[in-house]
Amino acid sequence: MKVTIAHNNYDKTLQTVAYLKKLLKEKDVIFDAKYPDVVISVGGDGTLINAFHRYENQVDSVRFVGVHTGHLGFYTDWRNYDVDKMVDALLLTDGEVAKYPLLEIKMLTESGETRYHLAVNESAVKRVSHTLEADVYINDELFENFRGDGLCVSTPTGSTAYSKSLGGAVIHPRLKALQMTEIASINNRVFRTLSAPIVIAPDQWITIVPNADHFVMTVDGARIDVRNAKKIEYRISHHSIQFDRFGHHRFWSRVQDAFIGDSKND
Repeated sequence: MKVTIAHNNYDKTLQTVAYLKKLLKEKDVIFDAKYPDVVISVGGDGTLINAFHRYENQVDSVRFVGVHTGHLGFYTDWRNYDVDKMVDALLLTDGEVAKYPLLEIKMLTESGETRYHLAVNESAVKRVSHTLEADVYINDELFENFRGDGLCVSTPTGSTAYSKSLGGAVIHPRLKALQMTEIASINNRVFRTLSAPIVIAPDQWITIVPNADHFVMTVDGARIDVRNAKKIEYRISHHSIQFDRFGHHRFWSRVQDAFIGDSKND
């Protein structure tokens, strides 16, 4: 088994990483940052998402393990004080994984160039100081003409992130559905949108055709300044992010822990 460790630089994290490296070396685990079998992320959800993008070209062959050292971690299964148990479980596991859907983003430019991105959580299209005008298509059929601050398309696991703060529903990842939520849409007698989140089936896709030569697209929070894009197409990717199943909490348990907490202590 070849392992690499991705981490942030907070003091608690660095202490955990130092101890984790010591444990793995004692078990004669091979460290390989270029072609790992397992990526251990130490930090929070942001650290794990950054690690995913670092290895997204190897996503079909890499498993992720999350160690949480902060206040809230939706993707991180283990706490920093559970590192000994995590290492033992890692060495005993047969490689059984829990798979979560990814978002495929395909952008076509006016020059005919095609650019691809993958997202764990979501992608948003926005204009910073102007209203975004865009035609929204579902399966290549015009659905609405949007005016507002922007649009967000999320995966099921991303439904607990930015999409949720926009009023989107929380979706179980086994549904493999896309969700589109509006960001401050304009609705009056002249301009009308659905003004509600929409959830589409796994074999469907959403296309956004912006009526602007310059806008901002985000992919898991990373900003991309876009010029002369003809359209952006969103669909569920045939790739998945893979987590080692050992210690992997059930989805609704994660949601309850992240957003509601222990009601017994209320």
